[in-house]
Amino acid sequence: MIRHRIAFAIAACAVIAIGLVLHTAEGPVAAFVADSLYTVLVYLILRLVFARARRWMLAVVAFAFSALVEVLQLTGLPEQWGDAFAPARLLLGASFSAVDLASYAIGALAVWSVDNVVLRVLGARPKSAAPPAA
Repeated sequence: MIRHRIAFAIAACAVIAIGLVLHTAEGPVAAFVADSLYTVLVYLILRLVFARARRWMLAVVAFAFSALVEVLQLTGLPEQWGDAFAPARLLLGASFSAVDLASYAIGALAVWSVDNVVLRVLGARPKSAAPPAA
């Protein structure tokens, strides 16, 4: 189990790095992928903390959390918090966009799918390399 948690922590760090690089890139595709990665990161953190939880439930919670943050932007509070503390803008955004909700849904579906495929592949591997019986 500890190896799984390490793998999720490494994946989360990689997602943060990729997201920060994409955050500096211009264009709608980079923005869409970066927004999708926000939900991927939330999923990975949830998976790290709740390793035995149902993966589909974690994907739903990751999407719901991301969508809640997006809807919170309608209040203007995240923008104010971002003005007061710049890193908050990276986590909470500043302005509402319905397109972001679609990117969060795609991010949740993608990370859930990849997680299931990886587990299937790992589950297909033999658990030990025991020598054949003589």
